[in-house]
Amino acid sequence: MNHTQTTAPQPGDSGNIIEVVHLGKKFGNNEVLRDIDFKVQKGEVVSIIGSSGSGKSTLLRCINLLETPSSGDILHHGESILRGSHRVSDYRTHVGMVFQQFNLFNNMNVLDNCLVGQIRVLGRKPDEARQKALSYLEKVGMAQFMNAKPRQLSGGQKQRAAIARALAMEPEILLFDEPTSALDPEMVGEVLKVMRDLAKSGLTMLVVTHEMQFAREVSNRVVFMDKGVIVEDDRPEVIFNAPRQERTRIFLDRILDRN
Repeated sequence: MNHTQTTAPQPGDSGNIIEVVHLGKKFGNNEVLRDIDFKVQKGEVVSIIGSSGSGKSTLLRCINLLETPSSGDILHHGESILRGSHRVSDYRTHVGMVFQQFNLFNNMNVLDNCLVGQIRVLGRKPDEARQKALSYLEKVGMAQFMNAKPRQLSGGQKQRAAIARALAMEPEILLFDEPTSALDPEMVGEVLKVMRDLAKSGLTMLVVTHEMQFAREVSNRVVFMDKGVIVEDDRPEVIFNAPRQERTRIFLDRILDRN
């Protein structure tokens, strides 16, 4: 990547929640991520775009330590989470994740899904946990479904419940892994509305998405990945209107059908 072509925060900037340094990931001989460098600052909404198979979801899974990087480092407030005494469970309380397939506990109702992590992981008292759960369910428009089991919900409702569950842990940053890609088209809007509202509230978000309008309108920065590398990292107006890299332009022309 040509570092003269990015408006990403420069080394030494304060306020970085996450910093990814020369990150690489291999599955056997398959190099999925190669020399990835970028940062997410407090309050930023960063969207990662690119074709399927470009390494976007693997990057997110490495940041949340669902995958172990093969090389490089990940810093949380300047401290490596891969070396030393960092406990994964503690780190994950700061870095929430919303998955493509919701990952709700099917044997629990919506409220209990939002309680279990608070009580077991954060050690919150049940009353406090319930109060927080209800407030976040209200925020995503799911309070009236608090007693429903996941099987009784639509895809959009499941994803909103999953977002409430992640928010109830009150993370510093929320990672979204293609949160609308498993939804029927009519459900996509309700989830994107919740995400837009969260962005307006100042939540720090890192979003892997195929929703180009969301990336363009809501993000502070857009990162374009291709074949396991970051090709371009810049403001949305640059990426969408005047990309500096030919690969970015070709991808956007194809996906936005603007030939």
